[in-house]
Amino acid sequence: MDMRLGAFDLEGTLPELRAPHALATLRPWVDVGSVGRLTFRSLERHFQARDLAKLARPGVFFDFTRYRPTIHTVDGQRQVTVPTVNVRYARGDGEHDFVFLHLLEPHLNGEAFVHSIVNLLKRLDVRRYCLVGSMYDLVPHTKPIMVTGAASGEDTLSRVRSLGVHSSSYEGPTSIASLVSQEVLKIGVETMGLIAHLPQYAQMDVDHCGRLRILELLCDLYDLDMDLDRVKLRAGQQQEELKSAMERNPEVRSLVQQLERQYDDRVSQLRQGHTEEISELSPEVQDFLEQLGDQFSQN
Repeated sequence: MDMRLGAFDLEGTLPELRAPHALATLRPWVDVGSVGRLTFRSLERHFQARDLAKLARPGVFFDFTRYRPTIHTVDGQRQVTVPTVNVRYARGDGEHDFVFLHLLEPHLNGEAFVHSIVNLLKRLDVRRYCLVGSMYDLVPHTKPIMVTGAASGEDTLSRVRSLGVHSSSYEGPTSIASLVSQEVLKIGVETMGLIAHLPQYAQMDVDHCGRLRILELLCDLYDLDMDLDRVKLRAGQQQEELKSAMERNPEVRSLVQQLERQYDDRVSQLRQGHTEEISELSPEVQDFLEQLGDQFSQN
């Protein structure tokens, strides 16, 4: 029999988890190229994750003219699926179990949404909350994917910095769901973030290179023994497609070289502990990159 915990319906009783760490994705704000969704698919398949909870009344938080319900056929019967927040859990290989939060940006009652997430994490006795995702940036596809993120624990911060995760200096509009990280700190939960920066001129519905980068980081952080060969193959194919698209346009190389120089400068500044200052590209270059992005999207 399902039980209720705040805004969530539980799939049975709360499981007993070992010092669980929660990983969260947030669509559509911080999941370009579906990096978070794809990462979760790999992790949940590896750990054989199980359903834990979902929102009891998602219409309290979501506008269904913006997140559309979908209709499909199951065993000859037509069924409608309503967008919601799904929560799953899995037994980890080490000392930590995992909770997977498939978050959607709320349109309504944002503070109540945040409170419901924090309350669930508290009841599960979660020890770390990590937002996993991706964003577009002025970065070249020819360089290692830049990943930024903060961490509240000194040991964790040192660890992620040693793996090449840089601090972020972003200031500006954000999601109300970002408050989850702020609020869980108040109840003693460690926080962390892993946000992959993807080239804005090569926008794809599915970005396997971003997925691979985040999975490799998580494998290092948690000493996971995952078979990533299939993801590496798809990431390699993606890079070949981008290389082919570049070769068809002789103007592209000089632009990518400019992005490469800017990338090197940014990484150098970040490694020295400086606040990154992103130089602006000329309007002509910006326009060309947008046109290039349109060409890549059509291929």
